[in-house]
Amino acid sequence: MIVAVAGGKGGVGKTTVAYNLGAALDAVVVDADLGMADLPRGRGPDLHDVLAGRAAPTEAVRHGRVSLLPCGRSLAGARAADVRELADALRTVASRAGDVIVDCPAGLRADVGVPLAVADACVLVASPRRFALADVVRTRELARELDAGLVGVVLNRTTGDDDPPVDALRRTLGAPVSAVPADPRVGRSVDDERPMVSAAPDSNAAAAFRSLGDAVRTCERERGGHSVSSA
Repeated sequence: MIVAVAGGKGGVGKTTVAYNLGAALDAVVVDADLGMADLPRGRGPDLHDVLAGRAAPTEAVRHGRVSLLPCGRSLAGARAADVRELADALRTVASRAGDVIVDCPAGLRADVGVPLAVADACVLVASPRRFALADVVRTRELARELDAGLVGVVLNRTTGDDDPPVDALRRTLGAPVSAVPADPRVGRSVDDERPMVSAAPDSNAAAAFRSLGDAVRTCERERGGHSVSSA
């Protein structure tokens, strides 16, 4: 199953959610932000190489606490990458790994549409601030146009001072809305390569990521081998 993790503005924590969801599902996390990659790169070929025809998709997967297909960070690599090859690369990795979580670019750029179009479902990430929620609604419209079913919405880095309209958002988007509490360990989890489900399994954040993983598994069972329909 291919799950795209998308959102409106940058800085809402899509990469953090994708990484920790990947850990909860034992999935491969693909950094599909060809111009502003965030996942740890390490050594060896990356997604730029794959999309330029210099490496096979499975060759570029790096195994660790969370299996990653990282993306390069050079302008030359981004220019050489052919985004039209991304769909086939994602399907190839999914055929081997079973589950793939795609960290999408921010905003509504054209390259966001490719992973959403190939995904079986998507998870939307938003800041809990009221003014930021309109972005996730716009992203949902794009996902619906591309027939990407919605697993759920994550309000990331929530605190006791936040009062997001969870019920209104749930009704508007037609999907569960969950909150990942602000926790400095979540913010460090990608750089430290220590996902919350293993580094802090009893934390509220880890529980939120496990719950999101359960929602993906439920969605996978319900689709019964067919693409998820749009909500």
